Amino acid sequence: MTTKELLEKLDFKKGNGLIPVVVQDAQTKETLMLAYANREAVENTLKTKKATYWSRSRNELWVKGETSGHTQKIISVTTDCDYDALLYVVEQVGNVCHTGAATCFHNPLLQNTQKS
Repeated sequence: MTTKELLEKLDFKKGNGLIPVVVQDAQTKETLMLAYANREAVENTLKTKKATYWSRSRNELWVKGETSGHTQKIISVTTDCDYDALLYVVEQVGNVCHTGAATCFHNPLLQNTQKS
């Protein structure tokens, strides 16, 4: 299937025009963040190889690192089996989180400390 055909299959309707994007570090495989993308953001990501999202708070396209310098170079983009979520594997430059943390997932709610 071509990229264009896969893009056509993406289900933006479920999320009112947005698809969730899980972002993973290419080297460490660590989950870095969750963001959302509309069709234009996905197309821009595929074209430029720069992670592009839809900012729900600013209501505009957002190229990661444009203002912070903490960029994400796209290594791969994969859709899930239902075509309603994406996985961006990236080369991350700098910290991901706006708090300065290396990942946005740094607030544990539950951690199993027992060894099995």
